[in-house]
Amino acid sequence: MIKFIHVTKEYSRSGPALDDISFHLVKGQFAFLTGHSGSGKSTALRLAHLAERPSDGEVRVSGFSSARTSRRDVWKLRRKVGYVFQDFRLLPGRTALENVSFALEVIGSPKKQIFPRAQRLLGQVGLAPKAGAWVHELSGGEQQRVAIARALASEPLLLLADEPTGNLDDRATRGIMDLFWEINAVGMAVLMATHDLELMNRHPNARVLELDQGRLVYDSADEKPAASGEQRSPRPASGMSPVLGGEPDVDPEREPAREPELDRGPDLALEPKLGREPEPAQETGN
Repeated sequence: MIKFIHVTKEYSRSGPALDDISFHLVKGQFAFLTGHSGSGKSTALRLAHLAERPSDGEVRVSGFSSARTSRRDVWKLRRKVGYVFQDFRLLPGRTALENVSFALEVIGSPKKQIFPRAQRLLGQVGLAPKAGAWVHELSGGEQQRVAIARALASEPLLLLADEPTGNLDDRATRGIMDLFWEINAVGMAVLMATHDLELMNRHPNARVLELDQGRLVYDSADEKPAASGEQRSPRPASGMSPVLGGEPDVDPEREPAREPELDRGPDLALEPKLGREPEPAQETGN
């Protein structure tokens, strides 16, 4: 599903972000990717999305290789890989249904199927009653559910998530994590970047990969199975706590860089055509 083979990533200005890391995530597996800020988590996800290419080594994702896939064909991979961001990346001034519908339009779904499929996807993430709500009317947890529904539009085999609960309160975080586990339970692999120790401790059966200064310093898959009744703690071999606090020429974790956009295949419209103009956000008074 995902295979990093001696992958190194260097940026011309900020230097190395990943240093000779190797791991293999198989179909249906759930893994947390953790590390200090600047450890390489976001870079690893961008490489897994083929938004960037490694400086050395090879990334293989769902039959595609960073060494052999042309930039022109990257969109084919994106049909198999969903991406969820910390800051949701929703279309402002549009409804939940329209946001998901746009994702379906972008991937070339037949027009007659777009709205019914969008409604089903919102139902899958528990938001069917909010389909007609404007984005600004939704809570943070609800907005993230819309973002997840959008990521599922292409029926991907793999879901990448970059700190998807980082902007959410505890209740919303629990709901989003329950949703990710439901998605994983039907066979979809999930690779989630997070620095939240409590979140990882709640899910001791997930695999944990820890990065430190661009190196893979811990992989829970290398541990011996826990004794009967004993829970495994996501603790890196280094003894560090997992609470870790063209192409760009800087590491996006050290200096903000453009995140991968919702990818479009050839000849697809750049703007949604959903039948009406967006309604401006309304100010609310006391």
